[in-house]
Amino acid sequence: MVEFSPKAILAGLGFGVLFGSANAYLGLKAGLTVSTSIPIAVLSVAMFRLFRGGTILEANLAQTIGSASSSLASGTIFTIPALYIWGYQPSLFQVAMLALLGGLLGIFAMIPLRRLLIVKAHAELPYPEGQACAQVLETTAAGKSGGKWIFLGIGVGFLVKLLLGGLHIAPDEVGTTISGLPNSKLALSIAPALLAVGYIVGFKAAAVMVAGGLLSALVLYPLITKMHAIGVTDAAGTTAILTAGAVKSRFMNYIGAGAVAAAGMVTILRTAPMMAKSFAAVISGLRSGSGESTVDRKDQDLPGPVVLAGLIGIFATLVLLPGLFAGELGLPHRLIAALGVMLFGFLFVPVSSRLVGVIGVSSNPVSAMALITLAAMSAIFAAWHIGGDHVKAAVLTIGTVVCVAASKAGDISQDLKTGFLVGGTPSRQQFGQVIAAFVACWAVAAVVTALGQKPGFVGEGALAAPQANLMKTVIEAVTGANAPWEFVGLGALIGGIGALAGLPPLPFALGIYLPLGTMVTIFLGGLIRRLSERPGQASGHGGAGILCASGMVAGEGLAGVLIAAHAYLTDAGRYAAKEASSAEIAIALGLVAVAAVALNRAAKATQ
Repeated sequence: MVEFSPKAILAGLGFGVLFGSANAYLGLKAGLTVSTSIPIAVLSVAMFRLFRGGTILEANLAQTIGSASSSLASGTIFTIPALYIWGYQPSLFQVAMLALLGGLLGIFAMIPLRRLLIVKAHAELPYPEGQACAQVLETTAAGKSGGKWIFLGIGVGFLVKLLLGGLHIAPDEVGTTISGLPNSKLALSIAPALLAVGYIVGFKAAAVMVAGGLLSALVLYPLITKMHAIGVTDAAGTTAILTAGAVKSRFMNYIGAGAVAAAGMVTILRTAPMMAKSFAAVISGLRSGSGESTVDRKDQDLPGPVVLAGLIGIFATLVLLPGLFAGELGLPHRLIAALGVMLFGFLFVPVSSRLVGVIGVSSNPVSAMALITLAAMSAIFAAWHIGGDHVKAAVLTIGTVVCVAASKAGDISQDLKTGFLVGGTPSRQQFGQVIAAFVACWAVAAVVTALGQKPGFVGEGALAAPQANLMKTVIEAVTGANAPWEFVGLGALIGGIGALAGLPPLPFALGIYLPLGTMVTIFLGGLIRRLSERPGQASGHGGAGILCASGMVAGEGLAGVLIAAHAYLTDAGRYAAKEASSAEIAIALGLVAVAAVALNRAAKATQ
């Protein structure tokens, strides 16, 4: 059966760029991303039918390649925006290389674990998204297609965002204040992607998010404003009332960051036993000889020498490529940074791979893993009296590589489970993920750098980038930067009390941190799903509503990226075309070589 074909590769790369860009935009706006394997699988089957059909294995390979971009986006957007907040301007090349190295580390470090986690632990580790994607592939390949719902969602999301964000025919948010509650605000964001996210995550998670938002907007903002006004007067004797912006910058940003940090720590504590058990099981399984060679096509991985060479190449690039870490570290410090990347990468890749087997990709706590990495590396540099703003930036980029690696390990694990269920070839899926990493890293980097300029991550109208703000706060804390820690602690207490009451910690904390308008729209999406589902009806992963919602996320994200790119390229001629450097030419030639190898391999596979 045809599997590694040119059309499967091109479809995967095309859909990957689309959904990866959309996920990057969504994560920077709302602080969370969505799984893209199922919509890409459905779209691949639908597209193949237009071109003389295609096999289920081709569709599986396409979704494997396509979903790779979303995992690269998740790790990148959780960290890189903090550089812009600190005043750095990372280059497209730098962001792309960090994403690429993290993606390759996640792939190569996970390959030796496949037989242990995907095959031998099949009964123990269900990998929910992987199984759901296999069911969707089998259903759509049998003739039932949901492609029309995805295309409908893409069209709606794209059109609404273009009208609001591009042509500005209406405000993208409406709201009102409440009399007697200073700086309080009820708001609603007009954003199809947020509505779709609410539908995808469901009513319960959306309700928890909006609860945090209401606590922030209707309780904390008015309370801080009132308390600050007590006994504070200006020169004329008039009571001084803080503006909402001043409350946010001086108090609420720190309270929200504390709540998110506490949520991350709670997640770490809750999953620590599972993490320890997972790591011990992986080590035990490897020692027992789970990596024996095989001639069965369905049980073949990329050759061991290729995996080892890839890992050595990653380490060598981290050490020898100047300017990769944002802090412009010297060779000895780059060696420390590279060792930190490999240490925490090899620690969290098996943890991530095994965790998603139980809790799924969407609940994978990669931000908590990045938080541990950042805190540890900050402490290491501080202990050796290596400080300064450049070290903070370098620590952040170390976290970028590890965060992408953990995210990528979870993604490829789900894809390999899908392939295991539908009869795919693991080595071809792994090779497809490598190709995707080389291409998707540029798309993700382009989105982040474009959005970093317009609308940016600081100031009026900027994207929230909540996870990156959290990483920034952690680094500043460990490196000794001054901050109002009493408000950070207050936020941590609020988040901890919510967790003690049984609320999911991260959604509740994100509700406190993000604007209420964002949370209300997500809540409406969850409410729509609750009202549309009949009592006792199972919530399918591939239902028409989920597919349409995934399309809306992609449509708005694509429109948002195009609007940002237009502003980026036309802003007073600052980004006019320039002569390519030797490094850029070398990268371009490298990509051409990778594409040539992939197409050659595909041609042989179809014979």
